[in-house]
Amino acid sequence: MPDLHMHGHGRDRTRNQKPEKPQVGRHAEESTMADDDGSAGKLFGREKITDATVALFTESANKLPDDRFIRTKEVLAAGAVVGEDEMLELPVVDMASLVDPDSSASETAKLGSACREWGFFQLINHGVEEAAIQQMKESAAQFFSSPLESKNTVAVRDGFQGFGHHFNGGSSEKLDWAECLLLITQPVQDRNMDLWPETNPPTFRHALDRYSVETTNLARRLLGFMATDLGVSQAALLGAFFAGTGNEKGQSMSMHHYPPCRHPDKVLGIAPHTDTPALTFLLHVDHTPGLQVRRGGRWFPVRPLPGALVVNVGDVLDVLTNGAYVSVEHRVVPDAERGRTTVAMFHDACVQGLVAPLPELLLGGGDARAQARYRSIPKLDYLNGSVIALAQGRRFLDSLIKK
Repeated sequence: MPDLHMHGHGRDRTRNQKPEKPQVGRHAEESTMADDDGSAGKLFGREKITDATVALFTESANKLPDDRFIRTKEVLAAGAVVGEDEMLELPVVDMASLVDPDSSASETAKLGSACREWGFFQLINHGVEEAAIQQMKESAAQFFSSPLESKNTVAVRDGFQGFGHHFNGGSSEKLDWAECLLLITQPVQDRNMDLWPETNPPTFRHALDRYSVETTNLARRLLGFMATDLGVSQAALLGAFFAGTGNEKGQSMSMHHYPPCRHPDKVLGIAPHTDTPALTFLLHVDHTPGLQVRRGGRWFPVRPLPGALVVNVGDVLDVLTNGAYVSVEHRVVPDAERGRTTVAMFHDACVQGLVAPLPELLLGGGDARAQARYRSIPKLDYLNGSVIALAQGRRFLDSLIKK
């Protein structure tokens, strides 16, 4: 498991587009930061949810949120949301077509195109057991609907795991309009079971354990087809995620609830960011929209398909693929009328302890594609550097690009 999973701030780096000016983000919708004793980890903290915060969430229909949540300037500066007449749907990848020998080649090409051009796609027929998904959804919904006193039995303590606000610190002291539970899920020995809800609800631990295994297996299957698209061996790409016993790889979970807010132009569910780990699976517990992906300097709302998982490329996978797959900026905007709940699973990776391009992609001598786009860096240095860069309002991954 990584020493810490955290969110960087973002860029819009789809192909043939100039990078946008970075927007500072605190964490992803999905990403988590594991506990860390290094100095970088002390730059950020997480606050407990209080009765006063619950009252603010409840009363937003009648009055403006507290000043710590107001981010009008950030919302305006982040750019426009596309109109209904310009809506583009995320690419859809069908796992059933990937595994079918008759359609695998064409569907693998679609997968590669989605990762190169969007950095996001919706995965249908993914093979995760429906019973596991349903139990995870029900457990998440029951947890967030319970009284604050019950949720605070697993409140954040000295580290970053547990229930509470998102990260705060660094370049902005503003808070996101959300409550969340952040946990390490893999490897099993790194779990802090004191922060896993035991009776609220009683199904939670089993549900998350089962869903963790299911999504780990899904990652293995999907990465195999990504390897084919990239032209590398499955052993190379899967090895970056699963080979070895070090704690620099693994899986973590962030479960979010975004209360409705009648002033969505003044707050953010999650600020613009990219995901620092390698690969993210996002499960929508309900049908409330909110996720937006930045493309061409504007925000495109994501309309999740029934039964689909939203998948996105993280910063580490961007590096592993030597920039072939892009980690793209995204954010969450609260809905004016309905709450929104999601469960995100993050998979991290490295190459022999380094965040570095896969060696197989760097073979070929004079081929321009064989030149490393990023410099290699030890995983812990990458994580600490990402935290420090975030505190300074910049994105660490950009500093790894070779000049």
